[in-house]
Amino acid sequence: MFAFTDLRDQLALYLSQDQVDAISQAYTVAANAHDGQKRYTGEPYISHPLEVARILAGMHMDHQCIMAAMLHDVIEDTALDKNTIAQRFGEKVAELVDGVSKLKQISFESKEQAQAENFRKMMLAMAQDIRVILIKLADRLHNMRTLGAMPAEKRRRIALETLEIYAPIAYRLGMNHMRVEFEDLGFAALYPLRYRILKESVRRARGNRKALVRTIERELKKKLHEAGVKECAVWGREKHLYSLYTKMHKKRLSLSEVMDVYAFRIIVKKPEDCYLALGVVHLTYRPISRRFKDYIAIPKANGYQSLHTTLIGPHGVPIEVQIRTEDMEELAENGIASHWVYKTAEKETAHVHTREWLKGLLEIQQNTGNSLEFIENVKIDLFSDAVYVFTPKGRILSLPQGATPVDFAYSVHTDIGNACVGCKIDRRLAPLSARLKNAQTVEIITAKGAHPNPAWLSFAVTGKARSNIRHWLKSQQRTESQALGKRLIESALAGSAMVLDEISKTGWKAITQDFGLNSQDELYEEVGLGKRMAPLVAQRLLGYGSELKAKEKAILKQGGMLTIQGTEGLVVTYGKCCYPIPGDYVVGQLIVGQGVVIHKEECAKIARLRKAPTQYINVQWEERVVGDFPVPIIVDVINTKGVLAQLAAAIAESNANIINVHIDERDGRHNTVKFIVAVRNRSHLARMMRRLRTVSEVTRIARGK
Repeated sequence: MFAFTDLRDQLALYLSQDQVDAISQAYTVAANAHDGQKRYTGEPYISHPLEVARILAGMHMDHQCIMAAMLHDVIEDTALDKNTIAQRFGEKVAELVDGVSKLKQISFESKEQAQAENFRKMMLAMAQDIRVILIKLADRLHNMRTLGAMPAEKRRRIALETLEIYAPIAYRLGMNHMRVEFEDLGFAALYPLRYRILKESVRRARGNRKALVRTIERELKKKLHEAGVKECAVWGREKHLYSLYTKMHKKRLSLSEVMDVYAFRIIVKKPEDCYLALGVVHLTYRPISRRFKDYIAIPKANGYQSLHTTLIGPHGVPIEVQIRTEDMEELAENGIASHWVYKTAEKETAHVHTREWLKGLLEIQQNTGNSLEFIENVKIDLFSDAVYVFTPKGRILSLPQGATPVDFAYSVHTDIGNACVGCKIDRRLAPLSARLKNAQTVEIITAKGAHPNPAWLSFAVTGKARSNIRHWLKSQQRTESQALGKRLIESALAGSAMVLDEISKTGWKAITQDFGLNSQDELYEEVGLGKRMAPLVAQRLLGYGSELKAKEKAILKQGGMLTIQGTEGLVVTYGKCCYPIPGDYVVGQLIVGQGVVIHKEECAKIARLRKAPTQYINVQWEERVVGDFPVPIIVDVINTKGVLAQLAAAIAESNANIINVHIDERDGRHNTVKFIVAVRNRSHLARMMRRLRTVSEVTRIARGK
């Protein structure tokens, strides 16, 4: 109990005696449970949960959170389980402890999958109670402080994970003080030599800066007092080492270039004093245009508020100034943790921002297929600076740098994103792939029956948008594969007496159980995705309850013909090796998990497929096929000025669309131009090629492969 004495005194400053006694009991249970266990440092294991509790006590966290911190490793590392903790300390404490405990009862295929699944479990627990992540952050912080005792490989892995996940989470929750320590400790562990060199270089450079920093501090404080801002604090602040390193690395700057910027912070009493102080510093030193940001009027996504400005100081040195109130300073350093200390308008605003983020995490979780995909989507959201844009009604939305109108649409509502067909930026039509900028007003145009486009995944950046697009595509693929599977089975049964729609519910139940599946749709889906061969399924259906007749066997051997309509979507695709179009003689290739790939009969791949009949199906085009189909054409031309424009005009006049173009220089006088164009069928292609031949510079034209 001696190790607990100092913490007890610290807790007594803000908790009741009963609450401190409850924490003391949790300490005793944890100490007994961890008895005999040692850390890498050689200390008794109980020293770790004790330090985690001390970190949280420094944030003035509530007694349940401190109790959970004491017990946070007992489920994972001792014989105590969640039920025992719940009986002894209550359901809330047990839920918190379980939220930070790793999954032990499940075996995983890889270490990465295990880490991702544990991370997902923790994030979902955090969405229910934010204190889960605060305990985990405190746990990670103490582990980082004692990282030197661990083996080198484990040290690097933990440091990288801290920089990639836990430091960004701390930043996202507004806990700047913890983020800075995470980054510097991670930097020191991951790149020890670079850390030592940079630390020593900064120490030497700092000595030459002290006099100028003091001069600027005195000047700013004097001017603020003269303007009536009496209660204020001014000090020069230093960028932490990891911040300097990343700036040098990303912008390829030398240390002297980074250190040339002098940074100051001004703390005042009231929000209105922030703007008065801003006027004072702008009158004292010349501001640099376009280097001012008002995060008080438009807070960051983590609730951070401050005024940022950059000025030209004495001797021409650049000065960065941050101006904020004491409450804003508290929130900037401790973020969501400050909500438990005392509640103000700023704290409540930060809590709302955090709840919105957690709500988004839950939606991402619901729409992601596995834990690895989930963690990647979360990383996307964590590693982003914000862009602030407006809805047509004036609501402010925070999005990551590089966000597009598609990301904006999904941030408004999932249904808006799914039905999006276009957008207006500042009242002008713009492409959905446009990168949004600060202060733009974005309006989303929707249409009934519209749906997400797979191409959106190439430019959407938010985890919410990407997970929703993928979720819709998976759902659409399931629907389309079921429809295709049914058509494939019907084609295989063509000419027999069996009709699928006439099979009773009882019959389907027996049939699907025979296949080891749960439903009729699941059987169709597996056939549509190529996981089961339609002729074999048809054979089982015909043979259900009776022996196959010779005539039926002949029908199955011959197989029916699948007609291609052009509207099958994701489960019927067209080979890039031969570019089939309506009018070509075609065959189908069944690929497991993808569906049917259509090839021209003379395609080189088909010769191999004929030897694998289970992958080969007979297909034909429907009489009226819908859609445009890509096809390559090769045009040899005399290289004259404007010839490419003439070719493009001829293609456009033929009502065809150019998808891609590539030019090869054969010699100084002749070029070969390869177009990928979208046409409706062979007749359309023939008309377009005839139109291209009318261009006088064309010497040869042919359909490509």
